Amino acid sequence: MTTENMMTIREMCDAFDVTPRTLRFYEAKDLIFPHREGTRRLFNRRDRARLKLILRGKRFGFSLEDIRQLLDMYDREGSERSQYLTTYKLAQERMAQMERQRDELIEAIAELKDELADGAEMYRNYTAETGQTPAKKSAA
Repeated sequence: MTTENMMTIREMCDAFDVTPRTLRFYEAKDLIFPHREGTRRLFNRRDRARLKLILRGKRFGFSLEDIRQLLDMYDREGSERSQYLTTYKLAQERMAQMERQRDELIEAIAELKDELADGAEMYRNYTAETGQTPAKKSAA
């Protein structure tokens, strides 16, 4: 196997801003398949493309199992059609989930702001009476 288009683990880490441990983890999970030369791992163009998709999927909140299924679908069929259709459907579901989480977070922030506003006068009264702010817990 020619090594001219191959990248070492260090080059992959630098190119994708990941750790060697991350690459070994993805290899152990059968998501990437580097060529081995003794103890060296060499990554080809396909591995780089797969890693790019893995990282994008993780950024969007897809599970590793979802990512594996999508990558395997392409490998199995050699076609992008099913992979694209399935990815699109999963992405729509993930978007809906993220929007629900955002809405829940917005609601929680509003409730916390109300609680802080309600407690602000009590806080001011406490600090005025004692002339100090409440002591912070020290890390012992």
